[in-house]
Amino acid sequence: MLFIRNYKGLLALTLLLLATNVTAKQREKIDFTGEWRFYRYADNQTPDSLIYDTRPNVNQFDDSQAADTRPSDAVTVNSHDGVLKSWILPTGNAFIANPDKRHVRPEGEPGKDFPFVQRAFDDSHWKVVNLPHDWAIAGPFYSGNNPKVGGGMGRLPSHGVAWYRKQFTLAKDDKNKRIYLHIDGAMSYSMVWLNGHLVGGWPYGYSSYQLDLTPYVTVGQTNQLAIRLDNPPKSSRWYPGGGIYRNVWFEKTAQIHISQWGTQVITPTVSKDKATISITTSIRNHTKNDQNVSLQHHIYELSKQDTLSENPVLTLPSQALTLASGEEQKSQATSVLKNPKLWGPIPHQTPHRYAVVTSVIQNGKTLDQYTTPFGVRKLAFNPDTGVVVNGEHIPLQGVNQHHDLGALGAAFNLRAAQRQLNILQEMGVNAIRMAHNPPAPELLTLTDKMGILVLNESFDSWYKKKTPLDFHLIFADWHEQDLRALVRRDKNHPSVIMWYIGNEVGEQYTGEEGAEIALKLKSIVKSEDPTRPVTASMNWAKADFPFSAAMDVISLNYQGEGIRQEPEFENTDRIRTPPSYPAFREAHPDKVILSSETASAYSSRGLYFFPVTPKTSAPVRDGLGGNSKIHQVSSYELHAVDFGASADKVFRYLDTYPFVAGQFVWNGFDYLGEPTPYYAARSSYSGMIDLAGFKKDRFYLYQSEWRPDLPMAHILPHWNWSGREGEITPVHVFTSGDEAELFINGQSQGKKKKGPFEYRLRFDDVRYTPGTVEMVTYKNGKRWATDSVTTSGVPSGLRLSADRNIINADGKDLSFVTVDIVDKKGNPVPTATHRVHFSLTGPGRIVATDNGDSTNFTPFPSHERKAFSGKLLVIIQSEHNKPGELKLTASSQALEPAVLTLRAN
Repeated sequence: MLFIRNYKGLLALTLLLLATNVTAKQREKIDFTGEWRFYRYADNQTPDSLIYDTRPNVNQFDDSQAADTRPSDAVTVNSHDGVLKSWILPTGNAFIANPDKRHVRPEGEPGKDFPFVQRAFDDSHWKVVNLPHDWAIAGPFYSGNNPKVGGGMGRLPSHGVAWYRKQFTLAKDDKNKRIYLHIDGAMSYSMVWLNGHLVGGWPYGYSSYQLDLTPYVTVGQTNQLAIRLDNPPKSSRWYPGGGIYRNVWFEKTAQIHISQWGTQVITPTVSKDKATISITTSIRNHTKNDQNVSLQHHIYELSKQDTLSENPVLTLPSQALTLASGEEQKSQATSVLKNPKLWGPIPHQTPHRYAVVTSVIQNGKTLDQYTTPFGVRKLAFNPDTGVVVNGEHIPLQGVNQHHDLGALGAAFNLRAAQRQLNILQEMGVNAIRMAHNPPAPELLTLTDKMGILVLNESFDSWYKKKTPLDFHLIFADWHEQDLRALVRRDKNHPSVIMWYIGNEVGEQYTGEEGAEIALKLKSIVKSEDPTRPVTASMNWAKADFPFSAAMDVISLNYQGEGIRQEPEFENTDRIRTPPSYPAFREAHPDKVILSSETASAYSSRGLYFFPVTPKTSAPVRDGLGGNSKIHQVSSYELHAVDFGASADKVFRYLDTYPFVAGQFVWNGFDYLGEPTPYYAARSSYSGMIDLAGFKKDRFYLYQSEWRPDLPMAHILPHWNWSGREGEITPVHVFTSGDEAELFINGQSQGKKKKGPFEYRLRFDDVRYTPGTVEMVTYKNGKRWATDSVTTSGVPSGLRLSADRNIINADGKDLSFVTVDIVDKKGNPVPTATHRVHFSLTGPGRIVATDNGDSTNFTPFPSHERKAFSGKLLVIIQSEHNKPGELKLTASSQALEPAVLTLRAN
């Protein structure tokens, strides 16, 4: 039994066993996220001197520079004797292949006398937090010019030094066990002390890692854990978050046990009748003597609820092993599974999953059991078509996703992540690129269950830097450890189909030198997993470059449809590239080509600016889709970043070159930071879905192409244009049909049919008159789908609707409540901007509110917020073990209030 100290006394906690555990006597993995003490140094305080390493001085840096600005050389800085890097580097030794390059821990106990790491330190005045925790998301936002954190990193206080502390007590029966701490993600430069001893740490904030606490724990006494984080300013091109923002686990095992991420399951041959299952297992012997054990594998079907089938579908023969003292040994077993249920992406296929339960047995006693979920699938890459799963060509309909969850920040929440994936699948998405870092491990469990393909990415920079204090500072020391940790952690997820070793890295520009680094990184990945291709995204490297030749797959950012080809960019020093699919096809006919970033189109949900460009794609300029006074972009969905393109243009080039495997749009959801083109804002404009999770018009353009069998039509703009009577107000429709007829107040405005490479139907000569606009669409001459918009009356009331009216009373589950401002007839008022106040009664809390406006600086925890384009979002969270009724009330001056009842079970 593990006892965890809270600050009202010692409480014995019942331990919940997770998927990798079978009985408490064998392996216990305990949720270690509750009731930590937290302290962050204020901006005007000088933090402690327990630093990982020295850093360059940063005098000037413009974080509003274009995203494709060429990375620059690192600044050389000499370390001094007081840094702790030498004590932290040994944490990664298990991920360094060459034993001669592993690090030896120096003598000494740095930080031992610092008060925060000592048991006796009184932290009762520190804040009590539950993990995952993002210290920055509550704000306040920085504003104005030259803030401490600029628009690039979301104008939120993610920088700084902070500490987390937690006490626990081990019972006597834990005396002979190995005790581990698992940290899924901590931003960043984490360093961990236990009972005054510096145990280790990990600099890269996106990596998951494990620490062996065994040498430092005491049994029967209070143990003090202290974790220091140091998140530099100007260290990212997007919002990184701050804090221990992913889950933390406490694990107890026998002295002989399966190693961290110690199983690998591959399916080298797969057919409908049978599949070869190959299982490699790493086992470690921590005892002082040689040990004889046996290894047993049972394979079960795995449900969506992560429960195993009652009986195994396959049992592999037992293997006898002799483990030397202190040795880690690998064992391999192979068998054939008959009539396998294959894993594949929906809607084409079904994401069936299995799990292998691996037991380490000695003298009839089970010492350890470890459960590994996996999928049986056959993956192939055809240069003429693209990705082939289980013999079926799957066009990649993908998006890029950053790691933040909007108003919840970087702190991972399973339900929030699931909601995002649900909305993306509704649009037709079947693939995600993790931009530009390893995701939370639970996110990949979701993509496995939901049948979504994944491009798993490691780094945004290598030796060359994009921001002054980004990962380039530690790349030389940590790239091997980070890469191996990523692949070992995620290699059994069937949804992962490729490994990405970099994104638009500066080494694209360095010829053979950059290619040599790429090949080195690729060889590291291949040594861990030879079954998947390895690549990096290229926005500048050309078809004949050695960097391109180093890749297993040609992965292009924006080059396919061409970069900055408009006349205004001639004779500039910006990247200008003609449409490049044919050149890469000619140079690399044996390789799959895909677009890992396309579009980077802009829009502000529900705002429409006039005149409307007649072009299918155009840059944003004042009076041409943009308004720099209010920092907003038109939602006619025709404008993009200078190096990007509209969805219409991207679709045209993909249809022109059918050998391209597909696209990953930049991006699915708006994200915090990188608010191009207006860096005075807080969040991006490039999502098809805004930061609150509300669909922009562009959502329906992609849905019309990606779900051609779904009868759908979507009209834009809204039809509330008081003051524009008689003026040209173009009406566009996105439809999976091929023809549409427009009606205004029942009068036909004519029919239009899609021509070659047309992806919307434009009625550009419509003059505004209040009333109802209706669109009737057809497909192959038959009526297909309709949509209409109506001029609403004056705002009268509020309407509340929840994505889930019943949530779990576990302290983590969420309900996302949409607030619409409506007129007396219940019609939404798309121009309403009323300030709305929220209150909640019952066992829950309002976690955050949002409206999707990139320029809104009201702190996310606020219970009051202005509507944006007639909508708001309220996020409700349950309380732990407190079921009951929750009642949300929304009120606003001059509007009828609204009440919504939820229930926590």
